[in-house]
Amino acid sequence: MNSTELTCQELVELVTEYLEGTLAPVERERFDAHLAECEGCANHVHQLRTTIAVTGELREEHLALDPAARDALLETFRRFKRADSPR
Repeated sequence: MNSTELTCQELVELVTEYLEGTLAPVERERFDAHLAECEGCANHVHQLRTTIAVTGELREEHLALDPAARDALLETFRRFKRADSPR
């Protein structure tokens, strides 16, 4: 693997930005190249797209999530993202 190739771990870290269309063009090219070569990651992205399509039909008012629980979950995700970020 050369230094421009994306690893599976990097793909997992970038998948949200990829699906939201916010990856820089160079990163998107690396992402797409990895998907073309890695069946496991291609399946992972396909599963995420399917999940988003199915759950995307849900509206916040349909969810019975306590506001305090929602805030706690969001904070946990934020801490996880910060802990994973290079310093």
